[in-house]
Amino acid sequence: MLPFPQSTEQPAVRLSLTHYRRDPDREIESRPLDFALIRRLLGYMRPYAAKRNWLMLCVVLRSIQLPCLAWTVGAVINGPISHNGTWKDICLGALGLFALAVFTQVTFHFRQRLALEIGESVVHDLHNQLFGHLQRMPMSFYNHTRVGRIISRMTSDCEALRIGVQDVLFVGIVGAGQMIVSASFMWYYDAVMFGVVVGMTPVLWGLNRYFRYRLSRAYRNVQESFSRVTATLAESVNGIRVTQGFVRQEVNSELFHDLVSDHSENNMRAVRVAGKFLPLLEFNSQFFIAALLVIGGYRVLTPDIDMAPGDLIQFFFLASIFFGPVQILGNLYNQALTAMAGAERVFTLLDQQPEWQDPPDVVVPAVWRGRVEFEHLSFGYDPERLVLRDIHFSAEPGQSIALVGHTGSGKTSIVNLIAKFYLPTKGRLLIDGEEVRRIQTDALHHHLGIVLQHNFLFAGTVMENIRVGRAAASDEEVIEALRRLDCLDLVEGLAEGVYTEVGEKGSGLSLGQRQLICFARALLADPRILILDEATSSVDTLTEVRIQRALEKLLADRTSFIVAHRLSTIRNADLVLVLDQGEIVERGTHRELLEQGGVYAGLCREFVRQAL
Repeated sequence: MLPFPQSTEQPAVRLSLTHYRRDPDREIESRPLDFALIRRLLGYMRPYAAKRNWLMLCVVLRSIQLPCLAWTVGAVINGPISHNGTWKDICLGALGLFALAVFTQVTFHFRQRLALEIGESVVHDLHNQLFGHLQRMPMSFYNHTRVGRIISRMTSDCEALRIGVQDVLFVGIVGAGQMIVSASFMWYYDAVMFGVVVGMTPVLWGLNRYFRYRLSRAYRNVQESFSRVTATLAESVNGIRVTQGFVRQEVNSELFHDLVSDHSENNMRAVRVAGKFLPLLEFNSQFFIAALLVIGGYRVLTPDIDMAPGDLIQFFFLASIFFGPVQILGNLYNQALTAMAGAERVFTLLDQQPEWQDPPDVVVPAVWRGRVEFEHLSFGYDPERLVLRDIHFSAEPGQSIALVGHTGSGKTSIVNLIAKFYLPTKGRLLIDGEEVRRIQTDALHHHLGIVLQHNFLFAGTVMENIRVGRAAASDEEVIEALRRLDCLDLVEGLAEGVYTEVGEKGSGLSLGQRQLICFARALLADPRILILDEATSSVDTLTEVRIQRALEKLLADRTSFIVAHRLSTIRNADLVLVLDQGEIVERGTHRELLEQGGVYAGLCREFVRQAL
């Protein structure tokens, strides 16, 4: 290539990571460039139409300016220099070139700046839309979707779309426009030599067609292997206690090494394919420059052909500008494949509808009394495998219902249905006489308090974590909730009391302290229905006694469902339901069931043995 200054249009940000795979059940054949996805992505620029239009003006100017720079240099050489012009003419030509160069760089500044701003704006909107969509997805979605894949949609896939918007799209338009304008100049100067340039088009098309499928498949394999690496990493960090407790460090390290090696090999395969594609593009550019040199030299040396050496020089400058974007466009094509894969996964997630949504005729009860009724209800996380069968009972407002049974008997499934995390497979669940499907979910959750065995604490203060139950609560109301629980002194004993910072997942607090915070959170919400799922399992006996005294007052006039393995939380229940393999096998009060001497009596003997 001639040593003429080449275009500085390069991507502003390079991808350092590839992308995760889509969910296995949604894997489809490769579609490197999908114009439906491109149109949808361009739709995210509509709110920024003014900025987009200014950017397009800069793109068009940039496409014209670069060939004009080459034409100006050639015109000075072919004009005053070749035809014995004066110094004044040469200086004026150089001054014009300098002015055009300054204008070109100013245009380049705004073109790059506006592209970066639009790319950031699009990703900002996508992040918000994805997060909002994830908040609306039901629990079943999170049960079958790995955390690593969810995170990848928000990180690497959105980053791929950023590259697609700010680099592939606008840099590609500049490069294509630069080639078109250069071609127009070359055709004007010499149609024969321009025909040689046109002859390159089928070669480029053939190279692109041959490598397109291979590159797309290679990058898809890279994304798939990287998804396995990130998902395994997230899982390993969450399970580090189990890993170290069972001395699995070496085994897990070997498994992770295999995943990383597989990902590295997929990366190497992709690099090898790209390493062939880009040099071939560059070689073809050099080959056609050589062909132009031979043909152009022949036309200059042939008397019958009217072509001056200056015209040939000017043509070469334009050819240099024409072939300059070829390699850049090759790089952009690789990034476009990655951006398409990222867009496909992001939009697939956005298009994934929840398994159920509130119907249009959803109702919000004016008065919440807390009556809950199960009418011959059956349920299965997989409809073909029921975990609850023909559940039938009712809880009157203010009643306390205890759910007992061995692990896997269906206790947690019942409270999940009451919380409307899932919908019944068969039968009906009524709350205050209204079928749960027709009750607005958010309204139900506003009148529902939940305390689980393993509750989640957010990063922030103890005060902020308790206020999750009711965001508008004042500091005094939060403290009053702790006081009513008779646990205020246990929280005030922390380094900064209720303003003590809580680490990730509640680090820095004991299990009992975390559970107390979650208790206060639920009680602050003042719910009509309260669910306690193994809520006192992490609390020591002394603290539990204090909580039990508080619960006697706090559960009054509230419908409560208690899943517990401790007799202290079951003994005073108005109704005890004994479950076994998804069916209610016994029901009654604590005393009545003990007198029957059945399943419940056996469970109580187990409780006593464990307590001893």
